[in-house]
Amino acid sequence: MPLVPRQLNPHSRHGCAAQPLDILSGGKSRLCPPLAVGFLKAEIKFVKIILPIWILLAAVSVFADSVRLRDLVMVAGVRDNQLVGYGLVAGLTGDGDKDQIYTKQSVANMLQRYGINIPAATISAKNVAVVMVTADIPAFAKPGMRLDVTVASLGDAKALTGGVLLQTPLFGADNKVYAVAQGAMTTGGFAAGDGGAGGASVTKNYPTTGQIANGALVEREIPATIVRDNKVELLLREPGFTSAAIVSSAINEVFTNSTHAADSTSLQVQMPDGAAADPVGFIARLENIEVTPETPSARIIINERTGTIVATARIHISSCAIAYGNITINVAQTLTASQPSPFSKTGQTVLLPSTSTEVKETKSSLIALPELPTVEKVAQALNTLGATPRDMMSIFQALKQSGALQADLIVK
Repeated sequence: MPLVPRQLNPHSRHGCAAQPLDILSGGKSRLCPPLAVGFLKAEIKFVKIILPIWILLAAVSVFADSVRLRDLVMVAGVRDNQLVGYGLVAGLTGDGDKDQIYTKQSVANMLQRYGINIPAATISAKNVAVVMVTADIPAFAKPGMRLDVTVASLGDAKALTGGVLLQTPLFGADNKVYAVAQGAMTTGGFAAGDGGAGGASVTKNYPTTGQIANGALVEREIPATIVRDNKVELLLREPGFTSAAIVSSAINEVFTNSTHAADSTSLQVQMPDGAAADPVGFIARLENIEVTPETPSARIIINERTGTIVATARIHISSCAIAYGNITINVAQTLTASQPSPFSKTGQTVLLPSTSTEVKETKSSLIALPELPTVEKVAQALNTLGATPRDMMSIFQALKQSGALQADLIVK
């Protein structure tokens, strides 16, 4: 079927004069040639405007699910490295470590650097806390660049609020210093009150952990190699044989016969002629290739600590029957006083424990569930049962053991 109706096709002047033009009238209305030509031009312009919009919408619908390659892979060799250091936080107004031996010794060692030699046992360190400092240094970080650091109390300090981290070297796994951290911290929390018996205390968030934005200076660059034997290796963020094949095919459409999947995780990309002089530009072109990723595999993730359940769209449950019930056991113990009779000289008051036990079990029935091929139907069926998240965790585990659940079950 043509996109433009035949009655909108332009006619020559002679055609208009010889044959009357009937539009939207079933052949009853006659238009003079000048008016007919003007009408046709307006209609053709309208169609020319509509067609590009229709084509654009079709293109958007085709590429709606595609993502850039950089979101699916990482270049081998381009990775962060972890740094760690041991330091001191000062200025804690009595919230520091409670005169721990290692805190005193650390303060004594620091003072010795400045020519002050005093026994560690004579130092009071209540305004100081021993901390561990951690940071991630990215690949190609140059000396002078800054990193964010995290500071965590190592001793029994009450809070690090308002403290200042003293200069702390940060070591890599090879025991070399790659950065130096120092500065005032932000904890995002506080602790107030003495606590203890009869006391009250208020704590917000975790005041024994803080961060220093741009708190570390890079002192040494970590070398990284991204091109080996004129090849670039790509690592899938979510390994899978199907994903590796899809990514390899997408790259080969742009760089013909340049890529092959070595396994479910890595792909070897041969650099074309002339690209060796500009590996950054070649990798940039790779990262911007559009790829339609594989649909996530069927997976259910259960976090029992928080009561969270996450399921992907491809989980499938075969026909089965489910019955669940809750058993609640309540054990309460109370103390009653047994007193002697009045004016008794030999009797004494005795506390007697009294224990009561109560067991409650909710009634439930065996409910048959049909085949549930989608996550929407699974969620609807479990919600119909009235199961709580804790109940759903047990149900999913039982379904997996029975073989009715076709999905990976991950419990954290």
